[in-house]
Amino acid sequence: MKKILIVAPAWVGDAIMAQPMYARLKQRHPQAQIDVLAPAWTRPLHARMAEIGEAIDAPFGHGELKLRERWKLARELKARGYDQVIVLPNSIKSALVPMLAGIPTRTGWVGEMRYGLLNDIRTLDPIKLPKMVQRFYVLADEKDAPRTTPIPNPELTINASDRDAALRKLGLTTDKPIIAICPGAEYGPAKRWPAVHAAALATQLIADGAQVWLFGSGKDSEICDEIVQLAPHVINLAGKTSLAEAIDLLSLAHVAVCNDSGLMHVAAALGRPLVAVFGSSSPGFTPPLTLKAKIVTLDLECSPCFERVCPLGHMDCLNKLTPDRVMKALKELNKEY
Repeated sequence: MKKILIVAPAWVGDAIMAQPMYARLKQRHPQAQIDVLAPAWTRPLHARMAEIGEAIDAPFGHGELKLRERWKLARELKARGYDQVIVLPNSIKSALVPMLAGIPTRTGWVGEMRYGLLNDIRTLDPIKLPKMVQRFYVLADEKDAPRTTPIPNPELTINASDRDAALRKLGLTTDKPIIAICPGAEYGPAKRWPAVHAAALATQLIADGAQVWLFGSGKDSEICDEIVQLAPHVINLAGKTSLAEAIDLLSLAHVAVCNDSGLMHVAAALGRPLVAVFGSSSPGFTPPLTLKAKIVTLDLECSPCFERVCPLGHMDCLNKLTPDRVMKALKELNKEY
């Protein structure tokens, strides 16, 4: 039985976009054991991917070298006897442990000049592979293999009993249609639709008979609190759920409104219709991977800039993206789904 290790991304959205690659590996090697090496907090994501056997915790923070810990982990991985490792992050550090573990085939992009650390090394053509999901997916095949089938969309699986337990724990009901709003974006404020716009949208949705749930981590509490102050009838779940609970509850949404964020990709992988709001980033690079999405963006001359904070100081790409534009997209989705 072939044993494959994936060094997985640490960002939620990137981790979701890697799932089609796992499906491709299973298609090519139906009996293979596929494990992931990733930060512990991503376990809920990988637990909901049918292709993944085991998630192994990577005990390193962002930018930490920790050579002693990496050497210890490499010995543990060597004992597991992997035949191949596919390294998805582009850093030198992410390729170091697989090399120390002596995994025979070490696949990945050149990244930070990783010659020697990887021995099945690929050189990226960003014109041929403009999307991140494409750059992950092709690593499942042999070098220069032609791609003859379309890339499937990511898919997460949900356990209904776990979802019901989360509903009971938080005292939530499903008696009214649920609109999920995910107003955060860990990358930075230039990806966050303003709270005043989200609140105006939520107020209209509630008046129309829906209930609005705000999703996010504790880091999103500030913007969610701003929304609550302006629209007090929303249900604020930011910082009150684990990632596992957030995924399960998001699967109940009639529709989701998301910034370009990890939760946008979660909603897409759950098959939820969604409106994706783009500001400083590009839907050409990290779009929601679903047929049930409407993208709302102003396509200003200064965007996408891919900056965490607006370099011009006005953030027109999101400030001028008014709630009526998002409401129009929601109504279009409602007609279709």
